Amino acid sequence: MKPLNPEFASQWITLLATGMLVVQLLMVVQRMLLTNIRLFALQSLMLAGIAVIIAFSHAHAAHVYWVAGLTLVGKVFFLPWLLSRQVRRIQMEHEIAPLLNASASMLLCGAFTLLGYIVARPFTSLARLGNNTLGVAVTLLLTGFFLMVNRRKALTQVLALLTVENGVMLAAVALTTYGMPLVVELGIFFDLMVAVMVLGLLVYRIRETFSSMDVSKLSQLKG
Repeated sequence: MKPLNPEFASQWITLLATGMLVVQLLMVVQRMLLTNIRLFALQSLMLAGIAVIIAFSHAHAAHVYWVAGLTLVGKVFFLPWLLSRQVRRIQMEHEIAPLLNASASMLLCGAFTLLGYIVARPFTSLARLGNNTLGVAVTLLLTGFFLMVNRRKALTQVLALLTVENGVMLAAVALTTYGMPLVVELGIFFDLMVAVMVLGLLVYRIRETFSSMDVSKLSQLKG
C-alpha cells in the first residue's frame, strides 16, 4: 500500500492536533461532567487519527497502529463509558465551583498555549510530521495540570489526568521515533486503565462518605 504524501499527512496531523487543543480549551470552560467526558472521547479519537496517519505514512512505524487501536478501544469507548456510568451512579453531573471562573481560566490557558509553543520551538525539528504538533502536546500537558488544580470534583480531575496522558502520547507519536517502544506504551496504557478504575472506586467512596465529590472535603479526615 502506497504511503500518504508527507505534506498531505502533515496537514491532517496539524488539523487534528489543533482540534485536540480546541477540545481541551472547551473542557476548561465546560462544567457538565458528561459533556466533559464526551469531549475527552472526541480528543482521544483525534489522537487515534493522528496515530493512524503516522503509521500509514511510514512503513517502519507500523507499531503505532497498536497505539491507535488501544486509544480507540480504551479512551474513545471503554473509559468514557466507565466514567459516564460512574457519573450516573453518583447522580452528580455538574462541576459547581472551580477555583477560577471561565474568563480567567481561558486567559490563563491562552498564556499556557503561548508558553507551550515557546518551550517546544527548539525541538520542532524532531517532529517530522505536523506543524507545531509538539507545541500542542506541551500545551495539553500544561492545561491538563491546570484542570487538575482548578477543578474540585474528583471525576473532573480524573479526566484532567487522562488529557495529560493524551498530551504525552501526542508528543511521543509526533517525534522522530514515532512513539515509545510498544512494550512501554502497553505498560502505560494498562497502568492508566487500572488507575482510572481505582480512582472510580475512590470517587464513589468519597461520594458515599461526604455526599459530595469535592476533594477538598478530604481535609475533614484529619484526626
